[in-house]
Amino acid sequence: MSADYKLAASLEGHEDDVRAVVFPHPSVVLSASRDATVRLWKLLSQNPPTYDCSISSHGSAFINAITYLPPTSTFPDGLIISGGKDTIIEVRQPGKPPEENADALLLGHSHNVCALDVSPHGNFVVSGSWDGSARLWAIGKWECIAVLEGHDGSVWTVLAYDRKTIITGCADKIIRIFDTRGKFSHAIKGSTDVVRSLCRVPSNHPSGADFASAGNDGVIRLWRIDGRQVGELIGHENFIYSLISLPSGELASSSEDRTVRIWRGSECVQTITHPAISVWGVAACSENGDIASGASDRKVRIFSRAKDRQAGPEAIQAFEDDVKSSAIPQQSAGIPNKEQLPGPEFLQSKSGTKEGQVQMIQEADGSVSAHQWSHGTQSWMNVGTVVDAVGSSGKKTSHAGKDYDYVFDVDIEDGKPPLKLPYNLSQNPYEAAATFIQNNELPISYLDQVAAFITSNTQGATIGQPSQGPGPSASDPWGAGAYRPGDNSNTSAPPPSSSLGSRPKVLPQTTYLSIKTANLRTVRKKIEELSTQLITEGSKDISLDEKLLSDLEGMMKPLETNLSSTPTPNSALTLGVVLVIYLLTTWPPSHRLPALDLLRLLAAATPAVAEYRSDSATIVDILAASGFEDKDRENNIMLSVRAFGNLFETQQGRNLADKEFEKIHELVKSTSAGTANRSLTIAVATLYLNYAVLLTSSSHSSLPSSLDRGLALLDNLTSLIGTAVDAEAVYRGLVAVGTLLSLGEEVAEAAKEIYDLPAALGKAEKAVREPRVRGVVGEIRGLLKE
Repeated sequence: MSADYKLAASLEGHEDDVRAVVFPHPSVVLSASRDATVRLWKLLSQNPPTYDCSISSHGSAFINAITYLPPTSTFPDGLIISGGKDTIIEVRQPGKPPEENADALLLGHSHNVCALDVSPHGNFVVSGSWDGSARLWAIGKWECIAVLEGHDGSVWTVLAYDRKTIITGCADKIIRIFDTRGKFSHAIKGSTDVVRSLCRVPSNHPSGADFASAGNDGVIRLWRIDGRQVGELIGHENFIYSLISLPSGELASSSEDRTVRIWRGSECVQTITHPAISVWGVAACSENGDIASGASDRKVRIFSRAKDRQAGPEAIQAFEDDVKSSAIPQQSAGIPNKEQLPGPEFLQSKSGTKEGQVQMIQEADGSVSAHQWSHGTQSWMNVGTVVDAVGSSGKKTSHAGKDYDYVFDVDIEDGKPPLKLPYNLSQNPYEAAATFIQNNELPISYLDQVAAFITSNTQGATIGQPSQGPGPSASDPWGAGAYRPGDNSNTSAPPPSSSLGSRPKVLPQTTYLSIKTANLRTVRKKIEELSTQLITEGSKDISLDEKLLSDLEGMMKPLETNLSSTPTPNSALTLGVVLVIYLLTTWPPSHRLPALDLLRLLAAATPAVAEYRSDSATIVDILAASGFEDKDRENNIMLSVRAFGNLFETQQGRNLADKEFEKIHELVKSTSAGTANRSLTIAVATLYLNYAVLLTSSSHSSLPSSLDRGLALLDNLTSLIGTAVDAEAVYRGLVAVGTLLSLGEEVAEAAKEIYDLPAALGKAEKAVREPRVRGVVGEIRGLLKE
């Protein structure tokens, strides 16, 4: 009988959830994180094990997937391959500093890359994405050699099973088998929820299985390659995120139930509980059988069965104490009535029936503790205290390097992992909700719902009350999907009243949209940091002097006020506009991003942006020269497009947007065509929708120019909805199209005969399978009289 795994090392350095780990060598561990880094952990010494950390790669967004190509004659140190939210797969040699160019950048996916695997023979990489496809990439040539299509949802997991076979697992609950040419072989059904992980099963496994799958239903299923299910491993109590085979012939899995579990045959033989909400990934070293885990507490942990590779007694005890002191949300504990729970005496008189069994105990002080049965030690282990919500025990919970009273899980879309919503009782719920929405690039329509969810789940604790809820101009009525704070049936979140999927009619749209959420303190701090950086670089002449820094500080409060109410003239904001334009026209493009962010907010908050003139140049001319001049800086372009969209918040801004239509339209069309940047696509769709509302308003609809402009926008929008895969962009584009159709029969005929709108509608329905999309597509078809 094998010994139990015990902690070998706890590795700290990441600043956000560790989403994936790889253990390619006994002395090296690789990790990928939501902090946008890939880190390499190198063993420095044994007894106890100590590691050195270096950053291998630093991206621009969450990194969710990582794999490793073992050493070859071409790449003697192997290759680290990673991917994430920015849709780019990066290939990099382990010894190369992050500031140097990658060995290869693989471009092709249009959404988050969430899965990677290297073929057993090292000749190709396979990737999976939220765009509903898997791709094969030739190692060395770094070109896409096959696209595996036909999935009806995100491809959450991929397995390069052998030289000729690829297996994919999907949010549509189906496992699919392909060959390496991309040809579909057969589908395997049987999973009852999203399939999140796949792994080969060792050849000596008693089940005779070829591979295993796991996912949101918490069950590990064992399969033959022909689709026959030959076994099930049951024990996890929540989503299973990761599944691997061990050199011992066992399997290991990690889960949202806070555990890594070791499976021998059909039995769970060890449960390793973590002091974290989610254990996102687990990996094994093929040489010595040690395992590594990555979790939501930002730590990588290594566990070993070999005593000489385990941590010292104090470190192991500290880990166990962390587990005991961790808080377990009541909704995940599933306690029907704590008054019926046994007391502490149960732990002395009763044994568990299986490894990993959890027993809730009502303590003498009325609290509820969780205890987990260890088959190896034949004893109950304290694994935490059950609380009403994470944080309600009075202990702080860490998230992204900061401590909070609460950290909630929020499910936004089926088959996608929950987002973390941090909150302190000292915060205004609306402020916390707005920050959460901005950080995760969610529709502002969630603001009221998230704020109400925070209030209802802090159990009446003293919290700041919003001085004023968001007015009509602050709402953005375009929800991206159902809002489900966890799965707690006792939690009453307000229904998504702004979700257009439930409305009988949404066309034509008659109100303007804006994108106004921001963390003003962060923007201000970044501008100040860049100004200091310019001084150190020898460009003091364009840095901010005391007066300009005072103008920057002076605009913050009135900007915040105007963003949540009707935009009105304000002298501090007028000075702010002048300051921002100074930054855009004097600072280098690499430093302009926070200034562009301020400008798009000012465009919605004051008419001074639209009224600005300098030698007859308008803000449109200034953005053309400072925000659109470098096509490689898509975030600069994206914020410039958002600024154009926000002009529609004021009458002066609408007048300028109307007058400068041709110039704005050409700028946006020429710089956004073919982009894979989700935020840019949504910004473009929002701008075009606002133009559609303007052109169909009573003051414009009869003008000859409205028809010409409407047809130009219809051309762009048909292309957008026929190619975009992001739900929000597609939906906004569809509503813009439907609104433009109210311009009359000529537009409807052109939509059918010239732009082939019916074909684009079909593609949109296939790309985004949401009720709100189906609803608006149905309305458009009715307008086309199909």
